[in-house]
Order: sequence, then structure tokens, then C-alpha cells
Amino acid sequence: MNLNTMASNAERMKTVKAAWDKAPDGPKKEAALTHYQAAEKAQTAKDDAAVGKALDAAVAALA
Repeated sequence: MNLNTMASNAERMKTVKAAWDKAPDGPKKEAALTHYQAAEKAQTAKDDAAVGKALDAAVAALA
């Protein structure tokens, strides 16, 4: 387990959540929420790689 990766993923979770909170309602926001929830589950499972992938997908959905 890489503590640096865990810390950076935790920070990214906060950043992505803030971006999601500011996003207008619609299909992009709904898609991003799905990915964000997947990131939360991966974080609980301590799967850092999956957290990163899910956060990347959430950011892409908001773009």
C-alpha cells in the first residue's frame, strides 16, 4: 500500500467532489456521480488503481 497514492487519491476525491458540486444538473453530472461512487467503493476496498481510474472517468464525464 502506497501512502502517497492514498493521500493523493483522498485529495483528488475532494477536488472531484467540489467540481461535481458546482456542475450544472444534467446527464454529465449524473454520469460523473456514478464514477465518483465507484471511486468511493474502490477507496473503501483500498484499491488505489481503481480509485484513480474512477476519478479520471468522473472528471472526463464532467468535461
